Amino acid sequence: MIVCEFRPGLEDIPAAQSSISDVDGHKGILEYRGIRIEELAENSTFLETAYLLIWGALPTADQLTSFEQEVREHRRIKYRIRDMMKCFPESGHPMDALQASAAALGLFYSRRDLHNPIYIRDAVVRLLANIPTMVAAFQLMRKGNDPVPPHDELDYSGNFLYMLNEKQPDPLAARIFDVCLILHAEHTMNASTFSARVTASTLTDPYAVVASAVGTLGGPLHGGANEEVIQMLEEIGSVKNVVPYIEDCLQRKAKIMGFGHRVYKVKDPRATILQNLAEQLFAKFGHDKYYDIAQEIERVVEEKLGGKGIYPNVDFYSGLVYRKLGIPTDLFTPVFAIARVAGWLAHWKEQLAENRIFRPTQVYNGHHNLPYKPIEQR
Repeated sequence: MIVCEFRPGLEDIPAAQSSISDVDGHKGILEYRGIRIEELAENSTFLETAYLLIWGALPTADQLTSFEQEVREHRRIKYRIRDMMKCFPESGHPMDALQASAAALGLFYSRRDLHNPIYIRDAVVRLLANIPTMVAAFQLMRKGNDPVPPHDELDYSGNFLYMLNEKQPDPLAARIFDVCLILHAEHTMNASTFSARVTASTLTDPYAVVASAVGTLGGPLHGGANEEVIQMLEEIGSVKNVVPYIEDCLQRKAKIMGFGHRVYKVKDPRATILQNLAEQLFAKFGHDKYYDIAQEIERVVEEKLGGKGIYPNVDFYSGLVYRKLGIPTDLFTPVFAIARVAGWLAHWKEQLAENRIFRPTQVYNGHHNLPYKPIEQR
């Protein structure tokens, strides 16, 4: 009998070999296919980055133009999916609506022709194109309004903000949102990506893979953390309340939302970029008092916990950026999903290349040889 070492959360146990992304948590380095995240945020677009992640190399000009056009042509969703979404309860969380809607795509396109490059490309295009439309549509429909159709003249990120806010976005806002998508597109073997790869290993369709990952992302310890950061800032209320709030958290051993990471032991490089994006938005569209509170929280937490490797992660400043872009708090995680679809699809495609279904073992700690008790004796 083989005795296995049990590690809660599979900590430090490799679950796959991958060439998609890499993190050095001690140096604060994140790379997509070997390219630093800072370079991509400065020079790339989300769709170009998605192409890089999924197909393994930056596209040529012709390849990128073709890919962008395909995504643009598939932004509209089936009217039956739209009608289904109208039946969702208005009080439902947008992540639940997104998971159901993503799964529903499989009813229309799940041929599961997984060895056909054309099928793979079509699935990639449809998911990248449809997910933003679904998120924006549910936001308007839960307010009793019809969804805004996609704007064929706008790029990927500008079109989403247009569908969400019913007006053409400022170019700076659209560019900053596009950078946010780049930053959230991929991050090695996180919980939702692991969920995606496990689902993919069964050779189900990619729509089920994405739906599975969306469900995993919705938890407050994963994508939902940025919502809770805003709730924390609202609860604190002012800079003067930061120190007592943090001291109370430390005394109660309560989690400080937006801080700490399983991998990073320094400040998340994405948090640094997001902080800069927030400042660009505030400079043009007006200051947000919660940013002052956030800065003070970072100062206090670094002073008290920096020695333990606890610093801001990607969730800490992203919510402040999304707020300034007019995105409601409970859409923060669906926006995360819009970006992370690129990473999930890259891992889906990589899993197909050398697939073996996941079947981990367990450490059994239950009873043996218990007798069955008749119901009258229980």
